[in-house]
Amino acid sequence: MAEEIKQKKRRRRLGDRSDGRKLRTIDPLTKFMPYVMSQRCDACNTYADMFDMSKTEQYCRERVKNGQTNFSFLHVMLAAYVRTVSQRPAINRFISGQKIFARNDIQVVMTIKKELTSEAPETCIKVRFDPADTIDDVYEKFNKAVTEVTSKPEEKSAFDKLNKTLTLIPGLLCRWTVKFLNFLDYFGMLPKKLLWLSPFHGSLIITSMGSLGIRPIYHHIYNFGNLPIFIAYGGKRSVVSCDRAGNVSVKKYAEIKVVTDERICDGFYYASAFKYIRRLVENPEMLEVKPEQVLEDID
Repeated sequence: MAEEIKQKKRRRRLGDRSDGRKLRTIDPLTKFMPYVMSQRCDACNTYADMFDMSKTEQYCRERVKNGQTNFSFLHVMLAAYVRTVSQRPAINRFISGQKIFARNDIQVVMTIKKELTSEAPETCIKVRFDPADTIDDVYEKFNKAVTEVTSKPEEKSAFDKLNKTLTLIPGLLCRWTVKFLNFLDYFGMLPKKLLWLSPFHGSLIITSMGSLGIRPIYHHIYNFGNLPIFIAYGGKRSVVSCDRAGNVSVKKYAEIKVVTDERICDGFYYASAFKYIRRLVENPEMLEVKPEQVLEDID
């Protein structure tokens, strides 16, 4: 019965898109904001934080010892984000056509190297997650997507083929092609296959600056498409800290910087979500079990 109610609630209605359902009971001010800030670049907020890696670093080592050879902070970060969406679903909204939508699933985008060489080409992967996924589910789904690309570096992925096709269009015509695609997207008429291949459509885009040897940057989010959040994180670094009793210690932290589309939810909600992500990252064992309940966004 519960599953039938859930499916009924998600049934597509007039005004919905193939990748999300239109929010109809959202408060008037939030509904009006996309008209005041019509482009995503108008609505960018930046946020920085540092995660205590005391438990997380040891947790990753134990996972590697247990056979998950490439288990890393990235998997913990992704799992923490997925779990947060299950409890704070509004961060998985997006803006399209000046309307606010709740995304039907969780789609994470990342740019990766096909091979670990400076000359190797880059490509984009997009991984679909479920709000009830555990950290093991996230690890398996993400690694499967990466392996499909890196195991055959000489073969072009669907994303590579689409990108190659677009670059064959002459400059002026390509400009109009992008405008036309933007027009279709505005009215929710982009084909599902194109939405899936597009790195500009999804829940989150994440990148590691640690592999480049620099601290994370505030990376812009794109006006084209509907990605509302960009997370960049750097390598671990040692910080001297002092507790309330005056005891000095050296701890390792992971630094993150986030750019968000502020139109999808208010600052209080975002703050709650980011604090929850920090709690999960610093206590990754909480991600080993499924959430007691998955919260749905408003109608």
